[in-house]
Amino acid sequence: MDKFGTPLSHEYNLLNLLTRPEIDYAGLVEVTGGSDVDPQVAEQVEIKTKYAGYIDRQQEEIARLRASEDTRLPDDIDYTGISGLSKEIQGKLGQTRPETLGQASRIPGVTPAAISLLLIHLKKRGAGRELEQSA
Repeated sequence: MDKFGTPLSHEYNLLNLLTRPEIDYAGLVEVTGGSDVDPQVAEQVEIKTKYAGYIDRQQEEIARLRASEDTRLPDDIDYTGISGLSKEIQGKLGQTRPETLGQASRIPGVTPAAISLLLIHLKKRGAGRELEQSA
């Protein structure tokens, strides 16, 4: 199938072929002799197929953030000591003093990346506390 630029090294199903950047739906129909499909349907199939991996990763990230929505933030947390947080976000969190990660995520300007940093900080802090308690 060098019509698409690179020869195939083994058998593929059509959806697997469609994930390749050099292959589009129209090209598959031309090669396979498939029937005409509504162009909008073909476009949606192509988009969903090509971006399925990205969409899956985003859905997983959303699920992780939702699971941590109710994670409590300690009253004594020092936002200035969390590396990676911008001064602006440190200030917003310090001024607002959210009780949970969910509340923190809804503060204007607090990014998903900042929430991830908070979660990492809490996990490290929790591990540190467990070590202190076992000593």
